[in-house]
Amino acid sequence: MIISRTPVRVSFCGGGTDIDSFSKNEPDGGRVVSLALDRHIHVTVNRRFDDKVRLSYSKMELVGDFEDLEHELAREAMRMTGVTSGVEINTIADIPSRGTGLGSSSAVTVGLLNALHVYAGREISSEQLAREACEIEIDILNQPIGRQDQYAAAYGGINSILFDNGGVTVDRIDTSNETIRRISEEFTLVFTGMSRSASEVLRESPEDESDKTVRLRTIRGHADMAHDMMVNGDVSGLGSLIGDAWEAKRGISAGVSGAALDDLHERIMAMGATGAKLLGAGGGGFFLVHGSVGLREQLASLGEPHRLIPLDVDWTGSEIIHNG
Repeated sequence: MIISRTPVRVSFCGGGTDIDSFSKNEPDGGRVVSLALDRHIHVTVNRRFDDKVRLSYSKMELVGDFEDLEHELAREAMRMTGVTSGVEINTIADIPSRGTGLGSSSAVTVGLLNALHVYAGREISSEQLAREACEIEIDILNQPIGRQDQYAAAYGGINSILFDNGGVTVDRIDTSNETIRRISEEFTLVFTGMSRSASEVLRESPEDESDKTVRLRTIRGHADMAHDMMVNGDVSGLGSLIGDAWEAKRGISAGVSGAALDDLHERIMAMGATGAKLLGAGGGGFFLVHGSVGLREQLASLGEPHRLIPLDVDWTGSEIIHNG
């Protein structure tokens, strides 16, 4: 049995600038500052007695031909790795695997590829894992998403990720242990109780494409600032910056926010948050919230379904935790 473990990600600034239509047409490309979160997608691959394929996720599929799988990511990962028969595959998520704003779908793709490659006797790099996941999701399945999630999941850590015509460059941000501690204590994820596919939100066209480009350039600038703040340990400044990022992001399309999300944002800010932004494409998932150490206790009073997660870092990225 092979078991892979792959983290989801939290993006501080720059989300949206990793989409090809922006990053490949801007002189400086796109940039995202993010961390891999200590919450994971586990994928197991085990040999079957027969040649069928059994896939278990939120539902179960048993097929004689992998081409008949409804799960597109699993089907294309099997095709790409050449493992197409006689296996049982299970995905187990620490968090919901869709609509959270944490890049969980891409983490599934990276984890599937990692486990299937190792099952086939190959050991591949983080770069290849991320690149192949992008090929499946963007080039083959034509999902209107960017490239940050795949690279954050494959590499782990706290990174500045650059996107341009030359490809993707992952630079690990060298920050202090004190800054890492403060990030864990002062930033909190707050579940909205709602979820929505990133592809659905991203397919919604803004009323003004030129305004969208202007906003994305502003968001790109936020990523530059976030990098410097992370390096310099300016955690409070980073907390304020995510509020600015939220205001820029809200104008990109109508699906980014809504009355219920705006109301929750106001409640969070009224509790004393320095800044808060919805993660991912929008429409639901998690708010990333910054405030003093005591803010988390106040956020707990929001009650269900607003569960809280601290920002603890996964430093390894997608890895094989069992091979035997």
